Amino acid sequence: MKISLCNYSVEFAAENRDSYDHVFYSGPLDAFYSYQHGRLGYRTLDFERFTWQGDYQGCAVMNYCSVDVPYTRITEHKYFSPWESHEGSVCYKEYSRACGEDDIPYYPIRQMGEMALLDKYLSLAENEKNITFVGRLGTYRYLDMDVTIAEALKTADKYLSSLSNDEAMPVFVADVR
Repeated sequence: MKISLCNYSVEFAAENRDSYDHVFYSGPLDAFYSYQHGRLGYRTLDFERFTWQGDYQGCAVMNYCSVDVPYTRITEHKYFSPWESHEGSVCYKEYSRACGEDDIPYYPIRQMGEMALLDKYLSLAENEKNITFVGRLGTYRYLDMDVTIAEALKTADKYLSSLSNDEAMPVFVADVR
């Protein structure tokens, strides 16, 4: 599996994880197991960049829930750093669609029809050692960012505690079933 970080690609091979004391895996759960039971469903995003002279929408993020609007969100990045002053704006429209094999997965779908497939991957994961599956993709759950950050902090605390107490780190810190 190839992991791309800002145009820098890193090859991650599950069989090489024994080179590390512990792995925190935030990629797709099914990809970790090379899709041996099939692919879980995901949504992906396409981004359309545009610039605007002045203020475009007056806030960092505006969600669009109408079926008449083809995009789901517009992000106006200058509002993420309100202490700066900008004459213009760089904005992105987000378009959501079903994730294909060559797309980057963003959101797990997690519908009833695929729970049996998910259970197979969770059963594989629960037998692992020295790995913790984290985040939306690693736990195959839709998570808002505040929950994601809280779970990351909880995971870090749990890991430090496990080191101090010479305990095994759990495969999942959150309830994933």
